[in-house]
Amino acid sequence: MDYLYISVIGLFAGTLAGIIGTGSSIILLPVLFYTLGAQMAVPVMAVAAVLANLGRVVIWWRQIHWPAVLAYSVTSIPAAMLGANTLISISERRANLILGSFFLIMLPLRRYLQRRQLALQLWQLGVAGLCIGFITGIVVSSGPLSIAAFTAAGLLQGPLIASEAAASMLVYLAKLTAFGNADVLNTGILIQGAALGVS
Repeated sequence: MDYLYISVIGLFAGTLAGIIGTGSSIILLPVLFYTLGAQMAVPVMAVAAVLANLGRVVIWWRQIHWPAVLAYSVTSIPAAMLGANTLISISERRANLILGSFFLIMLPLRRYLQRRQLALQLWQLGVAGLCIGFITGIVVSSGPLSIAAFTAAGLLQGPLIASEAAASMLVYLAKLTAFGNADVLNTGILIQGAALGVS
């Protein structure tokens, strides 16, 4: 029953994220925490995020802005691996506190950044990638922050969705690599993540 419930919510969340480029993890977060717990929800969402972003990359392939993806990914990939290893090393209670706190401040922070209308050059997008990548390694997702960073780098509409999805897919693959190296991934996590990602 949990698989069906998660898949139905995943279908709704994925449809919404396909329209606006992000947001599925915010919808899925309470469901996954309730059914799986924080430390299991993060790797499940990482598997799902790879598949979801792969779908966006395939659809928007021609609109990817590769210089922006490269600038962001060079720093965010190792930072995400460090963040994932940090998550593995802390207690579940601390993981719950970090994840809950992050999602309480993420949306107001994104709105603040949008109001400031920051403009980022590629090297500054790399600095943003370093910070957001580490956060992504620890929490379920940081999509609203990465969308804000790519928007500040001058990308809009198709190029924005395509480039953020390509960079995020690489970051989540790095995160999964860190989980795999730490023997955190198991068949159940992969199946649940794949079911969620496909929906």
